Amino acid sequence: MDKFWKQFKSGTDIRGVASEGVAGQKINLTDEVMEKISAGFVLWLSKKANKPADQLIISVGHDSRISASRIQAAVTRALEPAGVTVYDCGLASTPSMFMTTVDLKCDGAVQITASHHPFNRNGLKFFTPDGGLESDDITALLALAEKGDKPENVPGGSVKPVAYMRDYAKHLREIICKGVNAADYDHPLKGFHIVVDAGNGAGGFYASDVLEPLGADVAGSQFLDPDGMFPNHIPNPENEEAMASICEAVKEQKADLGVIFDTDVDRGGAVDHQGEEINRNRLVAVASAIALEGNEGGTIVTDSITSSGLKSYIEETLGGKHHRFKRGYKNVINEAIRLNQEGINCPLAIETSGHAALRENYFLDDGAYLVTKIIIKMAQLKKEGKTLESLLAPLQEPKESVEVRMPILTEDFRACGEQVISGLEAYAKVHDGWQIAPDNHEGIRVSFGKDEGDGWFLLRLSVHDPIMPLNIESDAVGGVKLIAGKLYDYVKTVENVDISALEKIL
Repeated sequence: MDKFWKQFKSGTDIRGVASEGVAGQKINLTDEVMEKISAGFVLWLSKKANKPADQLIISVGHDSRISASRIQAAVTRALEPAGVTVYDCGLASTPSMFMTTVDLKCDGAVQITASHHPFNRNGLKFFTPDGGLESDDITALLALAEKGDKPENVPGGSVKPVAYMRDYAKHLREIICKGVNAADYDHPLKGFHIVVDAGNGAGGFYASDVLEPLGADVAGSQFLDPDGMFPNHIPNPENEEAMASICEAVKEQKADLGVIFDTDVDRGGAVDHQGEEINRNRLVAVASAIALEGNEGGTIVTDSITSSGLKSYIEETLGGKHHRFKRGYKNVINEAIRLNQEGINCPLAIETSGHAALRENYFLDDGAYLVTKIIIKMAQLKKEGKTLESLLAPLQEPKESVEVRMPILTEDFRACGEQVISGLEAYAKVHDGWQIAPDNHEGIRVSFGKDEGDGWFLLRLSVHDPIMPLNIESDAVGGVKLIAGKLYDYVKTVENVDISALEKIL
């Protein structure tokens, strides 16, 4: 594949520039490109489903981005002439588009989104009834697009508007009613004040179509209207400004809970009634507590940067097992699926970014479903005179933590990064007090004792980019700087890596 087509691959998604407005970023997701990729999907899906194209049903939805209508038109132009029945779902969340393959029996689904990326970018996510496509599948689609392969034009194709988000919201309401099982069964959230922050993405429905009909007070909810310019803050639960905004809203409203979604609602975060984040390690902890109910001793798969305190919480407080794996939401999901296939009870795969996939929900990373489960748990705890904060009380959180990203300055960045990690592993083995984690699956994770920084670092290679992310955590004040200094003695000797971000810590 040449560089032009390779640039659109972002792991298991298609990503690119779809709108003008950012200096130096020229549109590359043109109508022609979108039509060719969509035609490639029809060919790929026809082969996978073992159906001719004119027997396929494919749903298409989009988030709030300003380029959504243009790209949806391009996608439809590739599908309809091939005889495909297209279900036009309009503004929709990414998880709901997968659910069309379950509830509407679609052979495939296309979501037009670039998640939390800037307004000028967009892309495509693809689903079949088996879940999201894998990296190799995206490569195959792009190879077809590069060659210009497309299905034959046949009569019979059609586009049908489908209001599936209405059904999806009803499904979430039913889950809450059943889970809370209140005396007023149809209004289980009466008396609860919940603030929703949709970041002007596709998640505004959660306040109006899920919470309000169940009796919740949603006053103070913010940025619910779709606006693809994202004028208020980046719709991303990992973004500091976004989280500060929802935390402040919860405190102002004296709400019981705050929830926040990314643009396409495949990630979510929460805020407790004190205005404290339930995010990253705290989100993983709450999700683990929920997932292990009825799955005693089960295994929780997380990404590689979760804290030591979280491992203790999962294993000692909850009685589960913690399986630390690689970064990348598809990596943790696929690992959880693999463990279950081997007979290991694994009910949850979750990244600290907020991607959470429960086995009971098709291992679909669904921010609205996760938030729904948290709301149920909050209501259940209230009956017992407890709160989400009491659930998290045993979780030991680090005193200090930091993440820095060190660019790799050579074209063959993967080989360079792997050489740096290999050299660091050899370095760690000959230095006293450097304890290499035996259960790490990417990069190198090293722990240090109480007098040596009382924490750990993880140095890894980015999944897609020429960057080496470095995470450091410590249970002691000043520990991060001490650990960073130990690592610096090694990385200052390597070539083709910009270590200035690490030097700033020192």
